[in-house]
Amino acid sequence: MLTIISAITPNRAIGLRGQLLYHLSADLRRFKALTTGHTVVMGRKTFESLPKGALPNRRNIVLSRHQAADAFPGAEVFGSLQDALSACSPEEQVFIIGGESVYAEAMPLADRLCLTHVHAVPDEADAYFPEYDAEEWCKVFEESHEADERNVVPYTFADYERRKI
Repeated sequence: MLTIISAITPNRAIGLRGQLLYHLSADLRRFKALTTGHTVVMGRKTFESLPKGALPNRRNIVLSRHQAADAFPGAEVFGSLQDALSACSPEEQVFIIGGESVYAEAMPLADRLCLTHVHAVPDEADAYFPEYDAEEWCKVFEESHEADERNVVPYTFADYERRKI
């Protein structure tokens, strides 16, 4: 199963200068709970933005056309999303974790979306989640939360599955 996981704002903003837009402890906990023990696929810039490098207890795959494998300690490197997905077994749960261009390429292939809808619009952003047709997706889970001392803005967790046509 191929899942896209991201935190997005109402204008689909996802990042600024290689960083998340809002610090939401609950979103980071959910991300860890969903992806641990599975495969995460990301672009080079996303890998470089990780504070401690490769994510522990996950198979890390980085997409890079120009970097040598040793540039990404703890990760496997593939030149394309298709090559990376071909190296995954059919039983593997694969999560696409960013960035913008990897999300866009993976969107037509995804079976599931695990989104955190952040209820705030940033003053500035330079990375955006791709547009997607809501009619193609069926919401299977939703949980809303108010802002608190560990989550600076209100947010809603929502999971979607691609509708069978």
